[in-house]
Amino acid sequence: MAEPGTASSQRGESLLFLTDEQLRKGIEAMFFAYRGFTADPDRILEKYGYGRAHHRALHFIHRAPGTTVNNLLAILGVTKQSLNRVLRGLIADGLVESKVGKRDKRERHLYLTVIGEALEQELSDAQRARMREAYKIAGPEAVVGFRQVLEAMMDPEMHRHFAALKEGANDR
Repeated sequence: MAEPGTASSQRGESLLFLTDEQLRKGIEAMFFAYRGFTADPDRILEKYGYGRAHHRALHFIHRAPGTTVNNLLAILGVTKQSLNRVLRGLIADGLVESKVGKRDKRERHLYLTVIGEALEQELSDAQRARMREAYKIAGPEAVVGFRQVLEAMMDPEMHRHFAALKEGANDR
């Protein structure tokens, strides 16, 4: 923790009083960063006729193998109709497998196939490379601060999903 009156604490204090112009610049930076963050996966997905919804589904099924359709709906925040359209394509193309629940036959549990794992890996590799380079340029303190900003912007429900995914990663 920075001592009061130090340059580090003054920088932090000055950030508490951002002007509308500074906030606008931050918003624009996020728009352009998101565009860059999704550009590489978009090019890969285009080859398969997929879009970002497919990417998000693959990502979260990979992160939580066996997740239910209802859980994926909650994480993605999309309609059941929209998710079913995405899942139907991924299942038909052999990237995702849907299994009926053992305890509750109404549940469908989702798993990536070998082909799905390979595509998810290719997409994630592209994004990890971009993030790794950005993190390297920004430095460790910026990485921690960036993560804190992102988490602070999450709605409480999304933050719970994010926290659950982080805990699951620690269990592996």
